[in-house]
Amino acid sequence: MNTTANGRPARLRYLSGSFHVVAPGDYVVCAVTGTPIPLANLRYWSAEFQEAYVNAEAAVKRHSEMRDLGKI
Repeated sequence: MNTTANGRPARLRYLSGSFHVVAPGDYVVCAVTGTPIPLANLRYWSAEFQEAYVNAEAAVKRHSEMRDLGKI
């Protein structure tokens, strides 16, 4: 990923189909893998859990985990 040593994490509010930048930054961190995701590459997130995911596989994994925990 293209985060630099000077990059700052952004704080986002994840909405259904979009997100709102609460605090500016260059990237967010995947809730499953810990991988930094540049905002320009952010495509997967959960409005329900307010989390970002690096790819579809990570999103499906988190959804399965939450289902197994009875949270959805």
